[in-house]
Amino acid sequence: MLCEDISFTHICKNCQNTFLKPQIYKRKVQNIDVISFYKYKEIKNLLHTKHTDLGYYMYSILAANSFYSFAQEFKFTHKINSIAIDDNIKSGYSHTAILNKKLKSRYIKPLHNLLHSTNEVSYSGKSKEYRLNNPREFSLQRTKAKEIILVDDIITTGSTLNQAINIIKKSNKDVLLCLTLADSSLK
Repeated sequence: MLCEDISFTHICKNCQNTFLKPQIYKRKVQNIDVISFYKYKEIKNLLHTKHTDLGYYMYSILAANSFYSFAQEFKFTHKINSIAIDDNIKSGYSHTAILNKKLKSRYIKPLHNLLHSTNEVSYSGKSKEYRLNNPREFSLQRTKAKEIILVDDIITTGSTLNQAINIIKKSNKDVLLCLTLADSSLK
């Protein structure tokens, strides 16, 4: 897709190694580390495929290069859980569920279908003011998980993660860290 060479994947391994090599970028939301693997501007066109048939393959490649690698290196004293934000199936798949699934490892057990917005507000392309005036109103399903890694695809203002962290804290659970594919604040 990028170099137009023949490949059995949508993006050949050479292009993945050249253009999709993840980095670690950190920022904080409520004093919790948010780790992102890409600058939004570098993978924007791939992320914009999320509501198309091609999106499933792009998110799978990005997740394998970043979330899977992170999970294999992650160590903790015991097994913890990861939860994707709003892993509803849209366009035939859930992009956040793809990311979350790649976290499965010795120390991380992904949980699915637990944290959903109770309304249909979309933050895509919206201002910080809009995001603050139109909360997502998350609902967390019952879970025995006590320590959680939150998963989302993009961090822009931090509003979505902030709201998700609040609902998890109200359920007497701890968010250890948040993982996102891309951070839009990075230049």
